[in-house]
Amino acid sequence: MRSLAHLEEYQRPLAKEVHRLASLGVHPADSCEGGVIVQNRAESSLVVEVKEKQYNDPLLAQLNEGIHKHKTMAFTLGMDDGTLRYQGRLCVPNVDGLHEKVLTKGHTSRYFVQPGSTKMHHDLKEVY
Repeated sequence: MRSLAHLEEYQRPLAKEVHRLASLGVHPADSCEGGVIVQNRAESSLVVEVKEKQYNDPLLAQLNEGIHKHKTMAFTLGMDDGTLRYQGRLCVPNVDGLHEKVLTKGHTSRYFVQPGSTKMHHDLKEVY
């Protein structure tokens, strides 16, 4: 009985920590070696805003409908979240100044590179 009580003593704090991490967007996953790894699924607030507002843009809504009717092949829906994508990148809706927000974020990030460089362009192009 002592070993069971000893085990429960460690399980409660561990369960509490797992729940705390999950609330931050970190999720445990099994590894191939039999251990546990964590995956961070946190997203920037700008990416969340882009995903939420895709439905407010009439053009993106039309493209989304075209996908469901098999009329467009260039655009896809994200497997994990159902958001509209072009070549794997998020489609930024033309609402609420989101285009400008994405560009401003790129220009003001701490990873901004001097004019003439293409780093910022490539960094933004990976996501949007």
